[in-house]
Amino acid sequence: MNRREFVGRMAAGCAVGAAMAGARPARSDEPPPARKRRPQRFAVSTYSFWQFRHENLRDVETCIDLAAEMGFDGIEILHRQMTDESNGYLQRLKRRAFVNALDLCGFSTHQGFLRPDIEYRQRNVEHTIHCIELCYQLGIPTMRVNTGTWGTSRNFDDLMKNRGIEPPIDGYTDEEGFEWVIDGLEKCLKAAERCGVVLGLENHWGLGRTPEGVMRVVDAIDSPWLQVTMDTGNFLEDPYERLEILAPKTVLVQAKTYYGGGLWYTLDLDYPRIAKMLAGHNYHGYVSLEFEGQDDPRTAIPKSLSMLREAFAAAD
Repeated sequence: MNRREFVGRMAAGCAVGAAMAGARPARSDEPPPARKRRPQRFAVSTYSFWQFRHENLRDVETCIDLAAEMGFDGIEILHRQMTDESNGYLQRLKRRAFVNALDLCGFSTHQGFLRPDIEYRQRNVEHTIHCIELCYQLGIPTMRVNTGTWGTSRNFDDLMKNRGIEPPIDGYTDEEGFEWVIDGLEKCLKAAERCGVVLGLENHWGLGRTPEGVMRVVDAIDSPWLQVTMDTGNFLEDPYERLEILAPKTVLVQAKTYYGGGLWYTLDLDYPRIAKMLAGHNYHGYVSLEFEGQDDPRTAIPKSLSMLREAFAAAD
């Protein structure tokens, strides 16, 4: 090495050393940088199209196609809307969602445990396990479950007229009802874990009419396989404070809209406020639209998606 090369290499080494000396070493006690929120992903329930009344929109494959055309990221299937449970049909639904680049992100089911009849409750346990296995076949990671209602209302219209409030069956109490619900859902947990399906107890009338009722069941069972499905439209009074109670355990949000006026009632929900609340609880899951208005679903659903996108974008 000649003198000129030696001096050049020394100068370069000094420059590197100076740069390293000026760099502040990372401290192990410093918090990691804040996690950047991903853009909110939106799904739509097949119920939003069908609503138990639009027979031309009942076909789930049609709903999947429409959801993709409208720009959704995922779709939530209402079990009662399905007309077939054969393996071939289930695999067709998976394929239809895949080629449309949609996630099958939720499965909405009905069950009830508010009866003194042990055989009735066991049938509902078996039905719930059957639905969990359908989720597994469809590749769906979460499933909505309910406490059920007491059945002392004449019908659902009457239940809604009474704002979801109904008395227990004569001779029984809500306290006994909570025991039956907890026992019934506990019997479903092994199947949920085996199939990798998180159950989400919804604030959906019955003993789930209040956030305290939902959390009483979820906290009593205390399992990662039973969490919460939050429905923004099922608290008719003080919704924001009540939704916040559910937020820490929420795995799926069902967002109600009511264009054209609600089928049973209409709520003027402040979605920027709801979005901000969910962001404060670090919620990163799907927001699934449940359109429950009287306007044509083909026009009201895209309008709902646009509104939700704007509300959640403002919260980021």
